[in-house]
Formats: sequence, C-alpha cells, structure tokens
Amino acid sequence: MPATLLDPTTLQKLATLQLRARHVVEGVLTGLHKSPHQGQAVEFAEHKEYAPGDETRHIDWRAFARVDKYYVKKFELETNLRAYLVLDASRSMAYGRRGVTKLEYAKMLGAALAYLLVRQQDLCGLVVSGAPEAEAAAADDLAPKTGEPPADQPADDARDVRLPPSVRRYLPPRASPAHLNGLLGVLERLSPEGATDLAGTIDFVAEKAQRRALVLLLSDLFDPSPKALASLAKLRKRRCEVAVFHLLDRDELDFPFDDPTDFLALEGASRIEANPRSVRAGYLAEMGAFLKQTRRALFDSDVEYALTPTDEPLDRVLLTFLAARRAASRAL
Repeated sequence: MPATLLDPTTLQKLATLQLRARHVVEGVLTGLHKSPHQGQAVEFAEHKEYAPGDETRHIDWRAFARVDKYYVKKFELETNLRAYLVLDASRSMAYGRRGVTKLEYAKMLGAALAYLLVRQQDLCGLVVSGAPEAEAAAADDLAPKTGEPPADQPADDARDVRLPPSVRRYLPPRASPAHLNGLLGVLERLSPEGATDLAGTIDFVAEKAQRRALVLLLSDLFDPSPKALASLAKLRKRRCEVAVFHLLDRDELDFPFDDPTDFLALEGASRIEANPRSVRAGYLAEMGAFLKQTRRALFDSDVEYALTPTDEPLDRVLLTFLAARRAASRAL
C-alpha cells in the first residue's frame, strides 16, 4: 500500500470510516501487533521468595542479580482487555483550515484503534465528550421512546444509562463485529458540538471502567478546567492504563499567519482582530508553556502522552503507540 494512502487528507476521501480503519490496520499493521488473546492471559502481580516446589521458570533472574536471592514472579489471571475510547467532540475540535479537522482526524484514529482492538478479540467501548447544542438536545428529548433502539442506533448503546451533561454518547465495551459496526456508525455521524468538559467525562469513565481497563483519550485538551488532568491521574491510581493522543492542528502549533486576521473563539462568540506578526512570539510562548505543563503533569501521573499533529500519517501514530505498549509490557 502506498504510504500516501495513509495521509489523513487522502484517507478522508475513502467512502466510509470502516474502510479507512481497515486500510490503516490491515494494510500496515498486519503481523506487527499479534493478538494477545490465547485463552486466558496472565499479568504479573508480585514477587515471593523462592521455596522448594515453585516453578523454576518463574524465577526473576534480574532480582537475583540485584539481591543475590531467588524470587519467583507470581501472576494472576486476567480476562480480555477492556478498552474505552474517549473522544472529544466539542466545538474546538472543528478547527482544520487545511486538510482534515481535529474531529475528523480523531474519528479516523479512533476507528482504527477500535478496529484493531476488536480484531484481536478485546472489548472496546466509546465515550463521546462534548454535550450537544441545546436545539439538538431538545430534539433528542422529543424523539419517540420505545423499547427498541432506532434503526441507525447500535443495539448495545446504553440508553438506560443516565449520562452526565459532559457525555453525549456511551457505548459499553463489546468485542463483536456487530458492535464494531455500530461504534463506527456513531463515530461517522459525530459533529463538533458543545463546550469541553473533559473532567466530567473522565469521571464518568472512572465510574464505568473496571480495574486495569485501557482508557484512550483523543482530544485537543482545550479544557478551561484544571481538573481534567487530575481526573486522568485518578484513573492511573485505580490501575487503569491511560494514553492521551493530544490532537492539534498544525496552525495551532506553528501559527503560520501573516496578514491581519480575525481570530474567532473556538468555543464561544468572542473574536479579535490582530496582526499575527506582532503576537506570534507571545502565542508560541504560551503554546509551548501549555504543552510543557501538560506533558509534565501527565508524565508525573504515569499517563502515556503523544502529541499528535493532524497532518501526521495515522500509521505512524499507531506504530509509535503499539511500540510503546510493547516496550512497557516487556519491562514488567
């Protein structure tokens, strides 16, 4: 497959989100990310001092080299991986002056991750952050309520779950092909609406996620509340694995404007006219400080962080993510 096919703008031209996800996963990652699902998997739990009768193949030779004593690794059974895709669909994700918008990129990346997870028989759920606009919410409230979901709604969509204002949609983790099709359908129809409230969304995920779940956040992290990063830290304390794909348009990173420009608020009605040349240095300094502070806070919380410009080929993003997970699993 030509590398240019994995360019986000080129991928966007393919007919459906499912087709794009399949091209990314099967065309690039086949054979690279081997499925870990072989019956039941095991996960390292703790060490114990060696005693006669213990399996010698479980001796930790690194520990022996450090302390000159024999210790055995104890393992515990774990079920399939349970993953939650947390996708920011707030209004700020609508930006994309060239190429794809941040939301379009998030949908393609989220679809590829979901396709990969279900393909290896792991459970994948979806949480959409960003409440709908008042008009859309009112229309949804007036829609007829029946015991059966609408034809365009996946059957396992949790309509019986009371969603907080920060969460627009929630699909519990499943691993069936039908569930994947429904999840991709929800992603396909998403539009950028509402204000950002990542803290509320992540708190909702914390209520639903079981211990050791994998939480994948796709967002520009433009949340005015300082609680969002703290909520991610709480997930780590509950022994969930957490990875953040920090999606930013190249314009937001480089500020390439030259002529006098009207700048509109991403979430709000305010606007300001400015000469970009006079504000570029200040803007880049603020953006650099924002990225440094975010990266440091997540690093201190042991949250995996990936700055992801929306012109980055999706295969490269996925390869980097999978390589990091593989390295972390080998370090245990």
